[in-house]
Amino acid sequence: MILKNINNNLAKEEQDKVDNLLEKAHEDAQQFLTEEEFRKNDVVDKWRSIYQQFKKKKGARSSIEALLKRVDQGKGVGLINPLVDIYNASSLTYGVPCGGEDLDTIEGDMHLGVAKGGEDFFPLGDDENEPALEGEVIYYDGKGAVCRCLNWRDGQRTMLTEDTKNAIMVMEAIDESQKKDTNDAMDFLKMNLENYMNINSNIHHLDAKNSSIEI
Repeated sequence: MILKNINNNLAKEEQDKVDNLLEKAHEDAQQFLTEEEFRKNDVVDKWRSIYQQFKKKKGARSSIEALLKRVDQGKGVGLINPLVDIYNASSLTYGVPCGGEDLDTIEGDMHLGVAKGGEDFFPLGDDENEPALEGEVIYYDGKGAVCRCLNWRDGQRTMLTEDTKNAIMVMEAIDESQKKDTNDAMDFLKMNLENYMNINSNIHHLDAKNSSIEI
């Protein structure tokens, strides 16, 4: 999803609506937490099986697992900024990973592929470089890794902030069932960005046969 001309700051009335949206999403996420043992929940199990298929940083998990774990532990997912809050609500409502990057901070083209190893990466909230590993699946651009371990963690350089004006939002699906959930989550995201932030967006579907778009 491509977003242009964003105002990532809301008046209190609109921000309160986004807060309520995220709060409701916490309730909706309970449908994905039906097993007594957390790792046995279907969404968690599926993504862990995917993460076993490529090189990754020790302990790295899918972003949707991280969100669901917070809900499962009663910690909840806190407010960050409107764009992030709405995409987190989308993730929790449909049980799919979602991430976002500031397009104006991307150097050249952004790719999804296998790391050569050594691509620079500064995690959110950390000033220490944690380069990608050889064989790791990452999003990357001309300057380094954008998101490590497929959808584990975004970097500081390209993160969405209150000053973000243009953005790209990304969701991944790993099977036909999740493909439907991801499409529904994207529609949910689009609708709520329009409703609460007056943002018009364009959705693009990429796969092996249709693997690139020009922005």
